Amino acid sequence: MKACFVTGTDTEIGKTLVSSALLHLLSQSGARTLGIKPIASGAEEIEGRLHNEDVDALARHSSLKLTPATLTPYLFEPAAAPHILADQAGIELDPALIKNMVQAATEHADYAIVEGVGGFMLPLGQGRTGIDLAQALQLPVVLVVGLRLGALNHALLTAQAIRTSGLSVLGWVANLIDPEIPYAKENLQTLHDYLPGPCLGVIPRLSAARLDDRIQQAAQHLQSPWHNEDQADSKRPKQSSCPRFPATPRPAASTALPPAQSARQD
Repeated sequence: MKACFVTGTDTEIGKTLVSSALLHLLSQSGARTLGIKPIASGAEEIEGRLHNEDVDALARHSSLKLTPATLTPYLFEPAAAPHILADQAGIELDPALIKNMVQAATEHADYAIVEGVGGFMLPLGQGRTGIDLAQALQLPVVLVVGLRLGALNHALLTAQAIRTSGLSVLGWVANLIDPEIPYAKENLQTLHDYLPGPCLGVIPRLSAARLDDRIQQAAQHLQSPWHNEDQADSKRPKQSSCPRFPATPRPAASTALPPAQSARQD
């Protein structure tokens, strides 16, 4: 079984989009896939059960179907920091419990994608952060970089935290959050120059209105984190490297920063 932990440079940066797209991509070969989000906040009660958009998206694009309570032991209705909600509920976000759940749930999977919550160092309470969860799982990490102003610093800090924690970067994905970001091509080249691990894809601004359609669109721009291993196993030639943006026109010196975008791609 091959598995990875998906984290991002921030919250609302595209972790679920990328995780679900990877599941969709891997499932096309007939593989048994499973997406897991152990901690989630922001849910709506439907027919007596809490539903979280991210958790539901992972489930729809997984070929293995397990009960939601099994895959998300910590699900909170308010959309707020999980450690605050856990404290209010009198419970502990326990990385050891999550590790045992992931090991049991993935017993019959060929591929498993475990999506983190928030950024890599989001507090989990009791002095823990997302690093403690990633270390408990001991999975290689896929880093989702949201391309917008400030992305380079966030990406390098996150990659440093991953490596300092003793984990490896399996690969990274650039997700275009701000389509008007100045010097998009140059920013992407900087990520290539500085980040460890291969680029698994560059997701442009997607046009579809429905999340599932955006996930399928995103999958067309990604390659599997294990594509080299899988191709070696099947003795197929290696595929192309990460795509790049077209050249970005240089703005005049007086050009203001681009306005914040209301449309989300996460």
